Amino acid sequence: MTLLIWLTFIAAAVLEVGGDALIRRGLRGSSAAFIVGGCLMLSCYGVAVNIVKWDFSKILGVYVAFFALISVLIGRVVFREDVPVSTWLGLAFIITGGLIIQFGQKTG
Repeated sequence: MTLLIWLTFIAAAVLEVGGDALIRRGLRGSSAAFIVGGCLMLSCYGVAVNIVKWDFSKILGVYVAFFALISVLIGRVVFREDVPVSTWLGLAFIITGGLIIQFGQKTG
């Protein structure tokens, strides 16, 4: 897998988590502009994650690991959430699953 593909996944995860964060902020009373901005970011995420020319299940299987990592990091850093050890352990399992999907043996 090329560096460009990995960077695309990171960008897609940031777009998805950022879009969700903007919508969350907008729904909690900030402004409708946050909701619109979040919707635009989520649309860009959909395009970015599907640029990679893989089987759909493989794309989203690997992408889930990126999404989970970015989600936990943004929750911790941006929203200053206290992330319990159980979440970090679960994240390790999700990332392991993404690695299995990416590097596992092809069938068929």
